[in-house]
Amino acid sequence: MPPELVGYISHYGYLAIFSLVFLQEIGIPNPVPNELILLFSGYLASIGTLDFTLIFLTVVAADFLGTTLLFFVFYFFGKVILEKKPRWIPIHKEHIERLSNFISKKDWWGIYLGRLIPYLRGYASVAAGFLQLKPKIFLTMVLLSAITWSGGYVIAGKTMGPYWQTVADQIGGMSRLIYIILGALFVFYFGRQLLKWRKTHKDKELI
Repeated sequence: MPPELVGYISHYGYLAIFSLVFLQEIGIPNPVPNELILLFSGYLASIGTLDFTLIFLTVVAADFLGTTLLFFVFYFFGKVILEKKPRWIPIHKEHIERLSNFISKKDWWGIYLGRLIPYLRGYASVAAGFLQLKPKIFLTMVLLSAITWSGGYVIAGKTMGPYWQTVADQIGGMSRLIYIILGALFVFYFGRQLLKWRKTHKDKELI
């Protein structure tokens, strides 16, 4: 991890850990993946710098509150966002309705599993808000996922102790590769959309 981030966490302790996890859960990216922050937090517990129980409660609370805020934003304003979105965004009311009916037939564990998939965790909260999933169901499963995901990484960091950096380096390398792939797909997709828009615009001018 960047030395500045290590110093920030070491200096501000639980507040720094909470803020970094919370911000990433609401969609604001950190300089490094949350997984590294959670592992490092566990490492600090292993050497006695911070209390393990307080770290565990901090990351679970940050995870839970962050994703809950994201859920309620789309729960209350999802329809407005859907109606005001640009046409080129591939989200349609009909698809949302069909997906809502599909989810309603499934058990509660769908949201739990969705929150355990790296890089798609936030989308699970957004989708649940769009689909007007009952808050009781969402909050229950998100709390379990926060304990499993964020709490699990802290436990792993504490268990590995001084070896956490080796695992962190591997995670960091994988993260960079995935971000590069996602970035390339993003550019490819919106490049195609731009070309389609320009072609449609020229056709209208010729009419």
